Amino acid sequence: MKFAIAPMMDWTDRHCRFFHRQLTRRALLYTEMVVADAVIKGARERLLGFHPDEHPVALQLGGSEPAKLAEAAAIGEAFGYDEINLNVGCPSDRVQSGTFGACLMKTPLLVAEGVAAMKAAVKIPVTVKCRIGVDDQDPEEALDMIASAVFAAGADALWVHARKAWLEGLSPKENRDIPPLDYGRVYRLKQKHPDRFIGINGGIQSLDEACGHLAHVDGTMLGRAAYHSPGILAGADALVLGEPQAEFDFEALIETMADYAGGHIAAGGRLGHITRHMVGLFHGLPGARRFRQILSTDANRPGAGPEVLREAFAVVDLKGIRQAA
Repeated sequence: MKFAIAPMMDWTDRHCRFFHRQLTRRALLYTEMVVADAVIKGARERLLGFHPDEHPVALQLGGSEPAKLAEAAAIGEAFGYDEINLNVGCPSDRVQSGTFGACLMKTPLLVAEGVAAMKAAVKIPVTVKCRIGVDDQDPEEALDMIASAVFAAGADALWVHARKAWLEGLSPKENRDIPPLDYGRVYRLKQKHPDRFIGINGGIQSLDEACGHLAHVDGTMLGRAAYHSPGILAGADALVLGEPQAEFDFEALIETMADYAGGHIAAGGRLGHITRHMVGLFHGLPGARRFRQILSTDANRPGAGPEVLREAFAVVDLKGIRQAA
């Protein structure tokens, strides 16, 4: 898949993904990372359930034990996911304590065992998302080692966040900004593996930037830019994926999301569970600030219903909107 929206903890839940799918019909969507143990032992519908409209959608797993990863991958496949992705990039303390995430960059053979076990357990693609290295690792060596190991184990794709992760001394938030980006390192990896799918992630701020990377790698992945300014996704299918250009119908989007919210509320949910992902939709347009205010306040009041979303939309001036970032 040439274009994807990154897995992001606390952000890319099922409501976020449904919303993003209304903006781009073809981008590959990812879940938040779900720990393999939780998939096996936890409330599966709550952890893994998703709307049929989300396809294509991938389940990202966290874990380091091959047998558990294989079992969790099989459960994910049975739920209908289109891909299983292994997290080898998250630097949070919670992930480190479980011996998975970015710290697995130090044990490429263990990662390969996990990939091989998952490949044996499912028929859908198994992919990996990693960093270029951790701590004092040399990215030239570390990235080559992890790539060679996972491809030898049968991985169908490798997505690379083009930064190191510092497991000591930096918070997860700082790890998204402070280590310098090194896109060239990912380009060189692609040159070494011309027949393998290698995608790039990290610090990409616009669809134009995303397109630029596609001259060097097979896929590009937006994270925070897609979340904070989701309106840019309305141009993704045309600009990045070559679909025919068409004026995006934001009114229809709001009605779809209002109907979706109504169903969620009827099932016992709250409007804010959905609208928290939508506050940046009209970033840069007249009325966007008021739109954000309404969704940040009124949508979180007890008893708030879909009409709040329609009221917020009514204050936005869509004249002159630009369809691509």
